Amino acid sequence: MPWVAVPFSESDTRDKLNDLFKVSGIPHLVLLDEYGKVLSDVGVVIIGDYGAEGYPFTPEHLNELKEQEEEAKRNQSLSSILVSHSRNFVLSAERKAVPVTELEGKTIGLYFSLASYNTSAVFTEKLVKVYKELKEKGESFEIVTISLDDDEESFKQGLESAPWLSLPFKDKSCEKLIRYFELSTLPTVVILGPDGKTLHLNVAEAIEEHGILAYPFTPKRFTELEEIDKAKREKQTLESFLVSGVQDYVIAKDGVKVPVSDLAGKNILLYFSAHWCPPCRAFTPKLIEVYHKIKSKDSAFELIFISSDRDQTSFDEYFSEMPWLALPFGDTRKASLSGLFKVRGIPKLVAIGPSGKTVTTEARDLVMLHGAEAYPFTEQRLKEIETEHEEMAKGWPEKVKYTLHEEHELVLTRSRIYVCDKCGEEGHIWAYNCEECNFDLHPKCALEENKVNKDGAGANVEADVVKNEGNTKEGWVCDGDVCFKA
Repeated sequence: MPWVAVPFSESDTRDKLNDLFKVSGIPHLVLLDEYGKVLSDVGVVIIGDYGAEGYPFTPEHLNELKEQEEEAKRNQSLSSILVSHSRNFVLSAERKAVPVTELEGKTIGLYFSLASYNTSAVFTEKLVKVYKELKEKGESFEIVTISLDDDEESFKQGLESAPWLSLPFKDKSCEKLIRYFELSTLPTVVILGPDGKTLHLNVAEAIEEHGILAYPFTPKRFTELEEIDKAKREKQTLESFLVSGVQDYVIAKDGVKVPVSDLAGKNILLYFSAHWCPPCRAFTPKLIEVYHKIKSKDSAFELIFISSDRDQTSFDEYFSEMPWLALPFGDTRKASLSGLFKVRGIPKLVAIGPSGKTVTTEARDLVMLHGAEAYPFTEQRLKEIETEHEEMAKGWPEKVKYTLHEEHELVLTRSRIYVCDKCGEEGHIWAYNCEECNFDLHPKCALEENKVNKDGAGANVEADVVKNEGNTKEGWVCDGDVCFKA
């Protein structure tokens, strides 16, 4: 770091600063003016949005920048997007200057890419195919890469693999466009219409799913694609997505082939997972427990493992732990299933109903929250669970005081997954929470003390409190409790 610091030994000073600026998480950046007055305590957001342009970070200057951006969006044109004070051209694949004026009147795709990022590299291959097909058809379409690479060699390699245009390496407009289009994921393809106005903020997913059919990327075209997808979903059967030519089976633990036709009419879970993925390995024991509970109550239920493992040995080792069926390692159906169910990260759990239609692609969240009680994952079952939870909390006080957190009252709050600050165990559904301090208690832990202190208030809650449903400890790239393609 090129700046000064509070010495590590000055723990008292650090504690005072943490308390003064109410630091509850890091990174946390407080911006002060020359007199030591706080300009903002959300400096991380400001630097992320404006970088050095945000200096001196005063409210007046930041408002001025916002007004400039709003004005630019109201009067957006191809030139306002791609031309800067020092440059009025883009680079061709041969690294020759192409005037921006030559692109006017065309549909333009701004391709935000990082050549060193594997997901971008894989998507580039698909985009090249679509680009060439559109060119062969004589469509007035062009792509301009907005490279996020820090390494010039990676930037050059990216140009070599792409037959279209790009901004120069580390062009200052790249940062401006990242902020302007509020870039949040890679790859991203922003579409500008022939008039230079934004048609769509990201068509990458549409290109992956529909290829050239997504062109010209207009609202009308996306409405048509949605109707096509809807019709496919209505006709979907287990065989329609799980059978491909002679690949009409899955495998059991002993390697025996189980015909897909034997699974028709059952409730099916598709488990996208991999041995190398820490969140997957953390979730699998929980899923095994849930699988056995459901299976004991309903024999017309099955689960199929869809592996993203990198070799047969890893697949075999991981599958040996599982009590269910699997798609064979390296099976080509895996790619089509990942596309159909939009698998962007693992672990992912997809629920299929007896008719073969998709019930939900978010069954993993339901298993984490409700365990086997979520089965069969339908909207009707979720409504029943919601009613049960509302009944559970009847008679509980809305607010309680607690000795471990005397400075604030704790409020009864609907919650997803949290860790109780008293017992350290995971909790779900209900918590007594202090939002200001990010403090959570199981209702059981909060009300046991409340019962003693308030003459019985909260009695008999122990049997009603949701039990700990397991713990996902670790966080392609693994981030938190999901591994994303990388």
